[in-house]
Amino acid sequence: MHVLLFDDPAIRPHLLPFTFTRPVAALRCGILTLAEKWQHRLGVEQVGYLTQDYLQAKFPAGNTQGPALVINGAVCPDDLLTRQVQALVPGEALFDGELLVAAHLADATQVAELIQEGFQKTRDVAEPVTVIREVWHLFLRNGAEIRRDFALLTAGRTSAPIGDAHTIVYAPENIFIEPGVKIRAAILNAENGPIYLGRNSQVHEGAIISGPLALCEGSHINPGAKMRGDNTVGPYSKVGGEVGNSILLGYANKGHDGYLGNSVIGEWCNLGADTNTSNLKNNYAPVKIWSHSAGRFVNTGQQFCGLMMGDHSKCGINTMFNTGTVVGVGANIFGAGFPRTFIPSFSWGGAAGFETFKLPKVTEVAERVMARRQLAYDAVEQGIMQHVYDATAKDRVWERTTPAAPQAGVEL
Repeated sequence: MHVLLFDDPAIRPHLLPFTFTRPVAALRCGILTLAEKWQHRLGVEQVGYLTQDYLQAKFPAGNTQGPALVINGAVCPDDLLTRQVQALVPGEALFDGELLVAAHLADATQVAELIQEGFQKTRDVAEPVTVIREVWHLFLRNGAEIRRDFALLTAGRTSAPIGDAHTIVYAPENIFIEPGVKIRAAILNAENGPIYLGRNSQVHEGAIISGPLALCEGSHINPGAKMRGDNTVGPYSKVGGEVGNSILLGYANKGHDGYLGNSVIGEWCNLGADTNTSNLKNNYAPVKIWSHSAGRFVNTGQQFCGLMMGDHSKCGINTMFNTGTVVGVGANIFGAGFPRTFIPSFSWGGAAGFETFKLPKVTEVAERVMARRQLAYDAVEQGIMQHVYDATAKDRVWERTTPAAPQAGVEL
């Protein structure tokens, strides 16, 4: 049976800027993306995505003919919820209050109509489900999701040995090492939560790791790094400095010293040396951050909230991000001082002001960056970025008031 993960139209806008460039289910929270969680639990080889038209070429729906399980892409599964979804009969839907969690459709081509018009047969979930409704939910729920994913991925399996006499380990029963991992003279403390080291990842000399932590395939924790817990380092990323309760979605670098806390960093991002994020206001008040859906700053209700940075954004050395900063897609930030706490997509500049980072220049950078990982910035990727560039023009307020200045004089 086909499994299709849909973007809930009431949730997706609240997860921008990350959902500018991916479906909701492609977000990573814990070790796995939400789609991978369902794929593992349902035992299917692949899942399809019902998402925005401009994203479908990269995230296809696959075969939508015939029966299918249609699942809300913002919902994180557990054992109980998985059993309830599998027990659905054709024409039946599962709800948590007014939230559509999943449905078993005899004909998946009718999903849009059924979601809009409602279902005749419904069930209620046995327990409230975990839903990623806001960007800060990603880091808030990361520790719990690492624990869930760890249990899912390691059940019945044996960890590879550490094999390094100079590495200190606490609670080794909570550590799982995939094949190809290298560890050198590090400290691994899993007393407060599991540590998962993905295939071909590396932990370098002097790194201090506290669980829960997920280090995904091909990623590095650099020498002397301090990983303070509830952290996920997505595939093919590099992390150094001090990091707490943060997620790098993948293909991102924070290679140097500096603090990153209560933050989510998109793919193909790079944080320059000694970049620091504030995650706590001086008056300890709840943090407000920019909401793309509301078009204004909204109260997170959280005392701790750092940086939300969309895909393909970069910042220069010594960049200082204030509490609750939101950076869009394809931005380039540099210079002294604190830049504003909302930096629109395709911004170029810093505290002294911004101009537009023109799409041809963005393309040049993306081609170079992705080529380093043997990946192409192809027509599909360019089409997504073109759509986001056009859709976010309204956020670049300077385009409405001043002529565009030539981009010169600053090296990337």
